[in-house]
Amino acid sequence: MRIFYGALLSPPVGAFCVGGRTGGDYLRKKSMTTTITLPWAPSANTYYRYVGHRPLISRAGRIFRTKVCAMLGGGNGPRKPPMGGRIALAMDAFPPDFRKRDIDNLMKPTLDSLQHAGVFLDDKLVDLIVARRCEVVKGGRLDVRITEFPLCACPLCGAAFSAGDN
Repeated sequence: MRIFYGALLSPPVGAFCVGGRTGGDYLRKKSMTTTITLPWAPSANTYYRYVGHRPLISRAGRIFRTKVCAMLGGGNGPRKPPMGGRIALAMDAFPPDFRKRDIDNLMKPTLDSLQHAGVFLDDKLVDLIVARRCEVVKGGRLDVRITEFPLCACPLCGAAFSAGDN
């Protein structure tokens, strides 16, 4: 498991930031990004099971959640960035095989597990989610980048936004 703390440099003063802010001190500050490599998540279709009308996290979901918590220090994860601010999340999904999969089914189990591990306070703080399917990797993995929102750089590649980007 890799955890990387990096800084995305802000674009020049006066450039546009996604999320509505422009110019001034906001653009001069660095936007902190946390990158976490996780094991392949169970699908949202199998993450929950129902007992009567009560949804419960399935065995596969509990195992995934336990692995994430263990990797991130047992519920005391990095919590950077931000502890309570708005979040943009970018995810590179490296599937374990060539089967057809819906990439959006990885989001809820991953967000719930990261919240449970203490990376952020609540998944309701996530304002932007970007997911990208990548090449097949034995065993599969998820590379998750968590950045403060509004953004001054692309959450996937880190390129600074220019004044005309929206």
